[in-house]
Amino acid sequence: MGNGTDETAEQPITELSTEECWQLLDQGALGRLALSVSGRVDIFPVNYVVHERKLYFRTAEGSKLVELTIQRDVAFEVDEIAEKSGWSVIVHGTARHLQKLSEIAAADELNLRSWLATPKFNYVEITPTEITGRRLVFGDEPGR
Repeated sequence: MGNGTDETAEQPITELSTEECWQLLDQGALGRLALSVSGRVDIFPVNYVVHERKLYFRTAEGSKLVELTIQRDVAFEVDEIAEKSGWSVIVHGTARHLQKLSEIAAADELNLRSWLATPKFNYVEITPTEITGRRLVFGDEPGR
């Protein structure tokens, strides 16, 4: 009562806890990797898996892999949009091209499958330095 707002209505933006972010990341399969390629920020869609609070994806030889060995700081985003709500999780972290045979063998066990029929023999691990997320509830814009 008093201010004329519906206090039972969901807030349009709710910050997620770190644990909630990990739960959502663990449910996903497709994310977007943002990194600097030759001085230009670019975004790449990648299939990924979560294992022991790290993200893993596979990539082919090329500019993305080369840049990850030069500039290891990356951002990674996963989101889901439904009719009336959605969520978004952003991970900032450090990427590392796996090269030890034992690491590659362990990554092979993660059931990471590419959606495209292209050879991707290189595994990359992202170790998060920061993880943030928001749950969104869509609705009409309030009156001005």
